[in-house]
Amino acid sequence: MKHALRVFRKEFVDSARERRALASALLFGPLFGPVLFALTVGLSVNLGVDESSEALEIPVVGADRAGNLVAHLGQRLIEVDAERFEDADALRAAVRGGDEKVGLLIDAGFGDALRDGAPARLWIVVDQSNAGAQVPRQRLRAAIGEYGSTIGMQRLQLRGIDPRLAVPFAILTDDVSTPAGRSVLLLGMMTYFLLFAMLLGGLQVAIDTTAGERERGSLEPLLTLPVRRRDLVFGKVATAVAFMAVSLALAIAAFATAVQFMPFAKIGMSTNLSPRVCVLIFAAVAPFAVLGAGLMTFVASFTKSFREAQTYTSIAMAVPPLPVLFSIFNPLQPSLHLMPIPSLSQHLLVTSVMKGQAIEPTHLLASAVCTIALGALCTWGAVRRFRSEKLLI
Repeated sequence: MKHALRVFRKEFVDSARERRALASALLFGPLFGPVLFALTVGLSVNLGVDESSEALEIPVVGADRAGNLVAHLGQRLIEVDAERFEDADALRAAVRGGDEKVGLLIDAGFGDALRDGAPARLWIVVDQSNAGAQVPRQRLRAAIGEYGSTIGMQRLQLRGIDPRLAVPFAILTDDVSTPAGRSVLLLGMMTYFLLFAMLLGGLQVAIDTTAGERERGSLEPLLTLPVRRRDLVFGKVATAVAFMAVSLALAIAAFATAVQFMPFAKIGMSTNLSPRVCVLIFAAVAPFAVLGAGLMTFVASFTKSFREAQTYTSIAMAVPPLPVLFSIFNPLQPSLHLMPIPSLSQHLLVTSVMKGQAIEPTHLLASAVCTIALGALCTWGAVRRFRSEKLLI
């Protein structure tokens, strides 16, 4: 173990001297994800809130056929422009070309259908491939639906029928979520960014201490020293783990700072990234550094050049976080039988912490032990590789 510590100190100092690589690993990775995430989420939330609260102007063909509907839309902050287009084809062409997000066509027999008690036809003109048209379309459809419900109730009242007879159920929503819990809907990708930033922090170190030394010709003299190959690998893996831990801490701190500028209060959400929560997140995710360092050191030991190692370790780095993506699209609840799965268990633990839920100690222990065990297995594979004569061939 004494020799492993010496190797660790030597590799750590050498890696710290590479200022460009160090800045790329410990600044670009940990900061780029949180900043990009904050800008994207902040822009989306502000855009959605603004579009839902500001007045919406839509072109309408046939507005003179539905004066009451136009007045109702005005009460819902939807202003009608009845003079921009003369016919339906011109309106459709404008929406298709992106000049208008949404439009409304009112059937020529709209008034007659209403008087006869028949369904009066309306067409909402929209391009479904235009993502920016979704909020206006939903607002217009909701306002028209509300107007239709009002007319339906009035018809029943005119016929002496209680409108409540047409509503057999009163469906209410009892939302038991907390503001912090609702924020997880937007912060669900945070674990993926944390894992990616952490692996990126140790990527250059794992490559440089294996393929880099082999390419520079310094690995062969190192192997001739009276140091067990096991201690050499342990020192190199420990160096990568140390840099990954620093990268993880920086990424968590960057996220905790970035979320302070996200407008969660506008949509009834709040964040729970206090110092205590940040420490718990670090404790839950840090064991993954052992797996990442062991895996990348093992993969890099099979390569002959720094560039080749970058290619293969980049592929290997993309595989471990994949269970996080699966969990985001298929939500799972933390359970003991899921804790042995690396990255997925870390994601479930981080999500629970951010929701303000208590973490089961057995879950945290099982996640850490299983993840570290897999990392130890990869490290053992790297030791076997360093003991092989093919390492220098």
